[in-house]
Amino acid sequence: MNTSTDTRPPRSGYWADAGVFLWSWLRSPGKTGAVLPSSSYLAAAMSEVLTGYEKPTVAELGPGTGALTAGIQQRLAGNGRHVAVELNGEFAERLALRFPQVEVVNDSAADLVRLLTERGVGKVDAVVSGLPFAAFPVGLQTAVLDAVAAAVCPDGGVFTTFNYVGAYSMPAAKRFRALLAERFAEITISRPVMRNLPPAHVLTARRVRV
Repeated sequence: MNTSTDTRPPRSGYWADAGVFLWSWLRSPGKTGAVLPSSSYLAAAMSEVLTGYEKPTVAELGPGTGALTAGIQQRLAGNGRHVAVELNGEFAERLALRFPQVEVVNDSAADLVRLLTERGVGKVDAVVSGLPFAAFPVGLQTAVLDAVAAAVCPDGGVFTTFNYVGAYSMPAAKRFRALLAERFAEITISRPVMRNLPPAHVLTARRVRV
């Protein structure tokens, strides 16, 4: 009997990842949140916030199947430190195999400060989030944003996330942006990234309010 464990990296590619993403959402929508992974174009747009950092420490929230993780790794080019926090256990396992250079943590983004402290990290240069905040209730939005604001360097740190164009005017999305403005003094919103399903704006926040 063959009892060996297959440790090969899982098959990647947008549509392969989309199938895994959709199946996971159907089984457990509360842990997945979004129906489809981000495109490489959205990942590249979000990863631009890392430009100018020599060896940044990056916390990634909700990496899913790794589209955003790949964009961050391409931007880091072997420099810096990358901690990815993923609540979905299946996704976390796949990410650890696909990106052995990334510190993958199977836990909640709301516990970001504790998770970083356990790994000897004080403040991070950037938090890059793939979480669908507009789908979250106010309590979870607040808890995650509080953790982000506490984790980001007050001097030069940055937080970036996205907002689907179609959900931009939804009450939960408006509430999220209001909560974000309470914690960061400078917020910019990009033009829509059309080569994403669905199209999305990139939100970038700087200057933590202390």
